[in-house]
Amino acid sequence: MLGLNGAAMSVDTACSSSLVATHLAMQALRAGECEMALAAGVCVLAGPDELVYLSRLEAMAPDGMSKAFAAGANGFAPAEGVGVLVMMPLERALAEKRRVLAVLRGSAVNEDGASGGFSAPSGRAQQAVMSAALKDASLLPEQVELVEGHGTGTKVGDPIEADSVQAVYAAARRGPREPVWLGSVKSNIGHTQAAAGIAGLIKVILALQHERMLATLHIDDPHPQMDWSASLRLLREPRAWPRGEQPRRAGVLAYGISGTNAHVLVEEAPEPPALTGSNKSSSIM
Repeated sequence: MLGLNGAAMSVDTACSSSLVATHLAMQALRAGECEMALAAGVCVLAGPDELVYLSRLEAMAPDGMSKAFAAGANGFAPAEGVGVLVMMPLERALAEKRRVLAVLRGSAVNEDGASGGFSAPSGRAQQAVMSAALKDASLLPEQVELVEGHGTGTKVGDPIEADSVQAVYAAARRGPREPVWLGSVKSNIGHTQAAAGIAGLIKVILALQHERMLATLHIDDPHPQMDWSASLRLLREPRAWPRGEQPRRAGVLAYGISGTNAHVLVEEAPEPPALTGSNKSSSIM
């Protein structure tokens, strides 16, 4: 219907699927394999089988609310959703006077390898994928202000993820005036599983547009097992995020029960006049 001629790829790495698809689309654009790419994620719960299985595992929150990084975290809230990103090289988007919503600076994917169990993520692998994405984006940890976490609201996974973010982003030079903020869209709309990465990206893009970090909901108190030092703060309230002298940037995380991890670095769209010089970044329109 759209007359597209490029490769159509289905990616299934469980909950990290759509963020892995975004990474692959960025790689294809950088390699010149296509001029424009669509990265999408969709989750439709067409029957009860998955919900019955997750209930037997006691993985779902009894009250239907994902309490990401909260002391009261007791499972995730499954949800349906679909999201699509239209991507092209930044220089081309600016030359064609496209409306650029955000810039994807870099990305990385990896695998847990040996971990603590089928449903327990690997902190070592999480730190590695964040570090690799930062290197790909040519960014330092202190240049990222916000991390959109996977944060499903589970007692096992959330502390491991928060510790990983603390280790990579909450550098020693950060302090109360320069913390990295952590949140999760799953507290707002539930866990859309294969579409979770796209949901996190869309949330960050909207936060950049509206110059406001969005609150993570349903938090009684921050999880006591996590290191909520002055350099790592949980977004319990909305926070102003205006443009400044330096571009605003965020990292988006996704982890799959398959063991595949993904991380994408997002930067605010440039203001006119257009950027000059070569740029390997991809834009989202």
